[in-house]
Amino acid sequence: MNHLHTKSITDLIELLDQKKITSVDIINDLFHVIDKNDQKIGAYLYLNKKQILNDAIYADQQRRKGIKKPLLGIPITIKDLINVKDDPCTCSSKILKDYISPYDATVITKLKDAGAILFGRVNMDEFAMGSSTENAALGATSNPRDTDYVPGGSSGGSAACVGGNLAIASLGSDTGGSIRQPASFCGCIGLKPTYGRVSRYGLTAFASSLDQIGPLTKTVKDAALLIDIISGKDIYDSTITNNSPTSFFSSIEDIDSLNGIRIGLPKEYFIKGMDNEVQQAINNAVEKYKSLGAKIIDVSLPHSKYAIAVYYIIATAEASANLARFDGIRYGQRENTDNLRDLYKKTRSAGLGDEVKRRIILGTYVLSSGYYDAYYNRAQKVRSLIKNDFSAVFKKCDVLLSPVSPTTAYLKGEKINDPLKMYLDDILTTSVNLAGNCAIALPCGFSSNNLPIGMQLIGDYFREDLILKTAYLYEKYTDWSDIKPEIIE
Repeated sequence: MNHLHTKSITDLIELLDQKKITSVDIINDLFHVIDKNDQKIGAYLYLNKKQILNDAIYADQQRRKGIKKPLLGIPITIKDLINVKDDPCTCSSKILKDYISPYDATVITKLKDAGAILFGRVNMDEFAMGSSTENAALGATSNPRDTDYVPGGSSGGSAACVGGNLAIASLGSDTGGSIRQPASFCGCIGLKPTYGRVSRYGLTAFASSLDQIGPLTKTVKDAALLIDIISGKDIYDSTITNNSPTSFFSSIEDIDSLNGIRIGLPKEYFIKGMDNEVQQAINNAVEKYKSLGAKIIDVSLPHSKYAIAVYYIIATAEASANLARFDGIRYGQRENTDNLRDLYKKTRSAGLGDEVKRRIILGTYVLSSGYYDAYYNRAQKVRSLIKNDFSAVFKKCDVLLSPVSPTTAYLKGEKINDPLKMYLDDILTTSVNLAGNCAIALPCGFSSNNLPIGMQLIGDYFREDLILKTAYLYEKYTDWSDIKPEIIE
């Protein structure tokens, strides 16, 4: 059967259960389109075809024996900062180009237990620092809708391979919008879970109080299925705060209308300078929700205007501490020198890219003596105000709706030499990470040059059920998620 690479997880599971296809069929179809198209897109960094095919053969054998697992024989790609035992984990950095992981991240253990096939590793901005996947030491990734444009970042490889039908689904990570923004740019679903729902054990840390692993998928139902599987208790991560099993997938269709659901429109998220086509697509989405029974109300998040400044103080401070471990001593690249100081200096100078160095320097500065109180400590206080804004708003409404980004994807090279301009790409997403809330990005239109436009639904702590159901109903009554890029044959 052809075009299996275009199917969702739930579609493939149905075909597998009906014995119409095998896992080997899925894998071979993916290999075919990757061989034909990934040279143009550049999503994959590592693809062990022999191991993947053997895993597919084994999955088919298990299925014939009557063994049932929720993802048995389904391939899932992995962003290259999540550790998989015996696979490279480069974080798209020269400093880790030869590093092989000795253990599995908790989310990987959960995927394996569910029967999933780990299908290669995909590109990202180096150490997840960037919004375009151009800050990638091992090569940039292109947008599958138009290869002259960026796919977003830092999970650009994940979004490009899912949005471009080079993968069935992927795991990414979101520190300030790094799942949602590339999902918006590439036209797929991106779910950022509540902080503490999914274990970060085995995720190479950028900013520990902000990072969260989440799925990028072709449908909202697939996102619900994956979040069910990767969520939950983990003895290796003390930040997990909700240990009860999730069942979003089984209940996502238990909704026929949005009667009684209050959707808030934060006035601060509809900013001056927003692209007119993005504004119109969001307006159309609001009208669709009205027709489905939702009550639309205007709300305010007054401290969100400080989110970018707060984010880039806290995130860089944590990055400065987390990336200190990449020093040439324990793992990764090591420059030969005569003394320890030169070893650190030369290894990090040669192994780390410009954007990573920029953020380490900024983070070290805000943590330094004399500046800690003026910058870092003050940023943490404003972060509390941002959290309080969300808490107050969710007493008035159930879900917030906004654009993911003020624009669609931009041309490659357009912002790479202007870091501040690129940082502003996260203006509508960083508040969610600072507050720890959940959010989902999904397609809601296309620009005049056929680039996807993404809508963001934000929920209160551990209310993924609400944003998933609200997103599912919109997806059910629109066809934006069904429009596939022409580049893939």
